[in-house]
Parts: sequence; structure tokens; C-alpha cells
Amino acid sequence: MPLNAGAKAPAFSLPRDGGESLSLADFKGRKLVLYFYPKADTEGCTKEAIAFSGLKSQFAKAGADIVGVSADPVRALDKFRDKHALKLALASDETKKMLDAYGVWGEKSMYGRKYMGIFRTTFLIGPDGRIAKIWENVKVAGHAEDVLAAAKAL
Repeated sequence: MPLNAGAKAPAFSLPRDGGESLSLADFKGRKLVLYFYPKADTEGCTKEAIAFSGLKSQFAKAGADIVGVSADPVRALDKFRDKHALKLALASDETKKMLDAYGVWGEKSMYGRKYMGIFRTTFLIGPDGRIAKIWENVKVAGHAEDVLAAAKAL
């Protein structure tokens, strides 16, 4: 069942870069930008992560935290973070349970080949734990700025 704005955000607990873990409950009372990306250190995912990372202080002023989620192992997230000096949390969902709960894992196709993967999607979750806005089929250029504007308005 797809998630819609106004729905309660599905709870999660995931390992993150640096070897710790994070959960939805960690952000209670704050806004949370949860962005899902296909694979660490690929061109589009790198541009998106750098854009969100560069705006981290402005998101913080708007009372919002940022978490990027992929199915990459934590080791790959650590390398990705260090290589690009990223200043945001990166979480790993190798089990794909959270990806399924948020409806971002499914069949994709490229050049006629079908495969399972992550749909580039962003959720803005309000301080009440409800989904305020969803961006699907995200185009990277200008996306972080759009999400920041929505976070400020929330």
C-alpha cells in the first residue's frame, strides 16, 4: 500500500555510517528529511548527497535533520561519506524491510533489462511523525533546495 502525505511514517531502526544506528524515534519532535538513493558513489547519488550535505546548516535552522538511505553495506557508506566529506547521516537497509515499508523498493528497468532497485524518493516527515510531503521519481538538480523550501514552510 503506497504511503501518502498525512500518513504516519513507518518506524525503522537501521545501522548507519560510523557503526552506530538510528531510528525514526531519534527524530521525535523534529522534522526529518528521509531521502532514498539507489547506490552510494554513483554519479546521481553523489550529486544528491553533496547537495543535501551542503545545505545541512540551513536544514538545521529549519529544525530538520537529513538521513540518506540505501541498501549499501555500512562499509560502503563510510567510504562514500569520507570520499565526499558528507556531513549527513547515511543509513543502510540491506534487509530492504524499511525500503519496502516506504514503498521505494521494486522492479526497475534500464535498456530493456529488468532488475530490483531503489526508486529515488524523498519524504519530509513532520515533528508529529506524519509524512508532510513526498517527492517521487526525483531529478537531482535543484531537489535539495526544493526540499529545504518545504521544510522551512512546515
